[in-house]
Amino acid sequence: MLLKKGSRGADVKRLQSFLGLTADGIFGPGTEAAVKKWQTENGLTADGIVGPKTWAKMEPTSTDASENIHQTKEGLAIETHFLPKGEYKEGPTPKEYLFLHHTAGWHNPYNVIRAWDRDNSTIATEFVMGGQSIKGNNDDYDGHVLHAFPEGAYAWHLGKNGNQRMHTHSVGIEVCNFGYVKNGKTYAGSTVADSQIVTLSEPFKGHRTWHRYSDQQIENLRKFILHIAERDSIDVRVGLIQEVKKYGAKGFEFNENAFYGKTKGMWTHTNTRKDKFDMFPQQELLDMLVDL
Repeated sequence: MLLKKGSRGADVKRLQSFLGLTADGIFGPGTEAAVKKWQTENGLTADGIVGPKTWAKMEPTSTDASENIHQTKEGLAIETHFLPKGEYKEGPTPKEYLFLHHTAGWHNPYNVIRAWDRDNSTIATEFVMGGQSIKGNNDDYDGHVLHAFPEGAYAWHLGKNGNQRMHTHSVGIEVCNFGYVKNGKTYAGSTVADSQIVTLSEPFKGHRTWHRYSDQQIENLRKFILHIAERDSIDVRVGLIQEVKKYGAKGFEFNENAFYGKTKGMWTHTNTRKDKFDMFPQQELLDMLVDL
């Protein structure tokens, strides 16, 4: 397949979504410029033409996407999209914790993994979940889950904490979400569509308005949590869920047992770090966790 200026159709839309553009299906000057920029960043000839070499870097190595998709018992589709070796630690190690995070970026989970590939470090999580665009104009990746490195491997994803074992013996998932919203904008200064904003009944970490988790994200996160609980024999009802049942939204606050790794189970990054904002207690998320 070859796409260039003047091309139209579903494949152009897929390309535009990948690049974070408005997916109108028309390969115009804006799309061409975005392709050239992406090619430059990824060591390719910046000709603005999406041919075999560019597609090979943008897409999974298999030409049949279905070969890369695993269906869990809970009905969640997880797509294999591994980082290159050297971008994670191969392990294997037994897993004792599950940590829920946000990405520091947009709605496209492929872009999250590509950013990890470019950073020349072993900072990553095993899974990434896509979301809705804050512009309210794209949900192509909403709830889409990617597997970023092999089962049993690990990477650094918790920052400074009281127990390094949590890095090597945990599973992490990054949920595409910008976190708190202030005056209608994200921390990066991007305007958020009204449909993507949720207002909490009480402030969390000083903020009442946040970038809303979509219904699809919450449902797929439920399926994912149950999948990891079974795959790695992690009691996900210990930790965060216990705190939520006791304290409601305050169960998402910093917790010393989480910081020091004393309580094995499931936590969020906010439980282990006072300076983090991922994740936050949206009511639909609280309801899902309590019902697990």
